[in-house]
Amino acid sequence: MSLPAVPDVPAHFQTFLAFDFGMKRTGVAVGNRMLRTATPQPTIKAEGEARLVQAAVRVREWQPDALVVGVPFHPDGASHENTARARKFARQLAGRLKLQVFEVDERYSTTEALSGGAGDPDAGAACIILEQFLRSIPP
Repeated sequence: MSLPAVPDVPAHFQTFLAFDFGMKRTGVAVGNRMLRTATPQPTIKAEGEARLVQAAVRVREWQPDALVVGVPFHPDGASHENTARARKFARQLAGRLKLQVFEVDERYSTTEALSGGAGDPDAGAACIILEQFLRSIPP
């Protein structure tokens, strides 16, 4: 199942918090619709319930209008185990935090972050995911 090309994002949604889900580390970035840029935040270094608790702390801190979660796919677009894990994480965030969650195809985001010199590739990947999302929605 592929992701929508242009997400249906209400115009009043201005601030977004993005997550690059990983089994041990989850990158985080914050950004807004007006500037269409993202700023890296400290990576969440936790798994399971602890990851969700730390994500909730970030949401309370930043008060975003919605969340963005990167969903990985194979280069040919096929799903794999981490696709399902990232989507489960997105569903858990939506259920617990009562915010809309948008999924973004995050193929190559970590590679791009590393090639761009990111000191924290997880947070760098979250920035790339969020900026890709912000470029896909109307201003």
